[in-house]
Amino acid sequence: MYAVVKTGGKQYKVTIGEKLKVEQIPADIDSQIVLDQVLMVVDGETVVVGKPTVAGATIKATVVSHGRGDKVRIFKMRRRKHYQKHQGHRQNFTELRIDAIEK
Repeated sequence: MYAVVKTGGKQYKVTIGEKLKVEQIPADIDSQIVLDQVLMVVDGETVVVGKPTVAGATIKATVVSHGRGDKVRIFKMRRRKHYQKHQGHRQNFTELRIDAIEK
């Protein structure tokens, strides 16, 4: 059984017991959260696709940790113009453990 859920403007395929890193969610560590924007649920041969979301379907997850991703280095340069710009970015994330998929 798996589902496709939307959170933080992105879509993730999740299964029970899986850990996944999503955009930062303001929740305490070890707290339960409910993701209600479920786009699709697959259970064996039955496939339920939402229009745009599946009515009544939820994903229950536990917040495992918060952190920051790897640094992405940005370098801009214009040749022969004496212009160089260095910049870096680290995205915040929340790590979730999927506990249950309810239809």
